[in-house]
Amino acid sequence: MGSQDKLRYHGPAGMARYNIPEAPESDKRFTPGIKTIQETARDINVISEADVIVVGGGPGGFAAAVAAARTGARTVLLERFGHLGGMMTGGLVNIIPHLSDTDGKQWISGICEELMTRLDKQDAAFRPLPEDWGSTDPVVTKYYKDSSFHHFFIRRNKNGEECLVYSVIIDPEIGKNEINRMVMEAGVKLYLHSLVTDVVMECDTVKGIIFESKSGRQAVLGKVVIDCTGDGDLIPRSGTAYEDNIDYGLRIKHLCFGFWIGGVDFRAYDKFVSSRQKDFIALKNELYDKGLYLSFFRGMLKNQEDTAWLHPHFIANSQTDVEEMTRMDVSARERAVRTWELLRDKAPGFEKSYIKLTCPQLGTTGGLRLIGEASMRTEDLKRHEPFEDTVAIFPNNDRGQDSVDYPVVYVSFRTLLPKKTEGLLVACRAFSSDDEANSCFNLVPHCICFGQAAGTAAALAAARGISVRDLPYSDLKGALLAQNVILP
Repeated sequence: MGSQDKLRYHGPAGMARYNIPEAPESDKRFTPGIKTIQETARDINVISEADVIVVGGGPGGFAAAVAAARTGARTVLLERFGHLGGMMTGGLVNIIPHLSDTDGKQWISGICEELMTRLDKQDAAFRPLPEDWGSTDPVVTKYYKDSSFHHFFIRRNKNGEECLVYSVIIDPEIGKNEINRMVMEAGVKLYLHSLVTDVVMECDTVKGIIFESKSGRQAVLGKVVIDCTGDGDLIPRSGTAYEDNIDYGLRIKHLCFGFWIGGVDFRAYDKFVSSRQKDFIALKNELYDKGLYLSFFRGMLKNQEDTAWLHPHFIANSQTDVEEMTRMDVSARERAVRTWELLRDKAPGFEKSYIKLTCPQLGTTGGLRLIGEASMRTEDLKRHEPFEDTVAIFPNNDRGQDSVDYPVVYVSFRTLLPKKTEGLLVACRAFSSDDEANSCFNLVPHCICFGQAAGTAAALAAARGISVRDLPYSDLKGALLAQNVILP
């Protein structure tokens, strides 16, 4: 493959994908002789008792906790890191896409829209004006087409015209604080730096969780537990059925190591690209040949116009294998530094740049998925009628002609509900789905919708002393509509 072919395949329009290094031969020195040990039985202190326990403070988790608490439930939220927001903040996946369809009709609102509005008031969000959503006016679309984020803003409508969809870019640092505010204002009991390691079971019913922190091993008991870990950590621990097959060609097979390079003079860089084409191509191919990162987005947030955002993806065998995650993190960080050094030394505009931020948590995109009372399958992306228990409607903007024929996708509440396990809901990317449907609809705004529906349902069920599966859908729908969720 020649240099030009390399550039076309790995150029700035594409998402570069890298392989995670194999385990080194030296790791065999640590192969254990004894395969298992037996833990000593011990009493565990129960430090909180709640109506609703939410595990994981990412997009689904914070929304579930806020919705449950606002609905009147005593709500506990546990998060393994020292911040909330998950991939949206700590993973630097701060692009909140597809809140409208190509006609400009908004479909995702509720807590998601509330957060975007709160951030916008702090100059911590970049989003198109409502009157421009769905616009095909070249004057309107040109700015977004010219930006490196055009993929998240520009689509083609049913007439084949380029149009603007409602997407948002947020400041992840301000986002962490604003999510804190929403959680605390709602009256949620919050535990950060708390890794949930097990569930408390009584037959087939989840009764609480066990977590580890600097304070030791402790427990929280509750009436309903919501798994918002993203990876579905509570699913196997509770004996709940799941599937984990992922096609290697799908986005959700990847881990991501996001980082930002600050202090970039993009005027000088653009002049270099336009006036020294051969040197630019040579630089791109040198990056490619050395296995470094080729593509970046340009910061569009206020006062961050000098920032390059990089999101290299690594094809993973398992996104929860600690050894593979470790090798990927070490390799990705080394590549990040070498990429910055090469750009600093050879790319005009990067002379005074510096590594501004690396993702505090590794970017995970997929994994195991619940086998639920219902499951979003690929064929469900081609239906015109909503489910009888629809709790969210997602714009279907990324599926070519199918998006024209079926502009929205409906989400059944039963995709969050295990078939047999009681006292558990799953409201994150581990919702019940096949891998193709999951790859399309497990992004930040979708998880916020899952969380809002699950948190509301859990609170209503807990207040009535009934199983979540016995909650009348009409009651859940009424509560969600009162929270500005858009439903059929």
